[in-house]
Amino acid sequence: MLTLASIGSLYDRAIVDTGKQPEFLFFIAFLITFGFIRTSAHMIRAQVKWWPGNVEVGGTHIHHLVWGIILLLITGYVAIAIRPPSPWQEIDAVFFGIGTGLTLDEFALWLNLKDVYWSQEGRRSIDAVIVAAAISGMVLIGFSAWLELAKKVEDAAFAVVGTFGIIAIVFAVVNLAKERLVSAVVGLFILPVGVVIAFRLARPHSLWARVFYRDKKKAKAEERFGHRHGLRRRKDPEAASSQSAAGSG
Repeated sequence: MLTLASIGSLYDRAIVDTGKQPEFLFFIAFLITFGFIRTSAHMIRAQVKWWPGNVEVGGTHIHHLVWGIILLLITGYVAIAIRPPSPWQEIDAVFFGIGTGLTLDEFALWLNLKDVYWSQEGRRSIDAVIVAAAISGMVLIGFSAWLELAKKVEDAAFAVVGTFGIIAIVFAVVNLAKERLVSAVVGLFILPVGVVIAFRLARPHSLWARVFYRDKKKAKAEERFGHRHGLRRRKDPEAASSQSAAGSG
């Protein structure tokens, strides 16, 4: 009951109080009619015995777009000439929605001037309904609501980008403190690289090692990076001796 009351309150505030009830009823009637008539066409094609068949007058099949056009003409005239007050305005909107659904379901027929309901060209009817439903939905929600939604999306995008930017800067500072200059620069543009490298061992004489490392961790850093430096030193004399030998020759 509480949920129903909340929905009813939301409907009153968003639809009734804003004067959009006729538009809402048109939209719902349009969608329900399209769904019903499309289902009916499939039932008739499948030759379901208990389902009513096509309407024919004197051997001529009367397409449902004819009934839709009649409804559009009548409801359009009533809305323009009579301008009925509520609740007749809402009733007129419902029948206008029904007429729209019946007519647009055979959009491809009156576009091609031939019965293409079940052919590839008949797909245009569904496309027309999708376009009409999208436009009606946008009008129903209101342009200001779409602007508000876009602003929220923009704010959320800036928040996400800003958060990732701050995280990237933090890890870049960590990498700099560990004397990992290249990783710091790359991490500003490729965050995962900066994160992974930031959790690796710092160089033994870096600011990070001097502040945060204790004896065991310092020894580990000295062992890792000192071993690399030792390899370089061992390689250098060899290179120097080979160069001197080449020079003497």
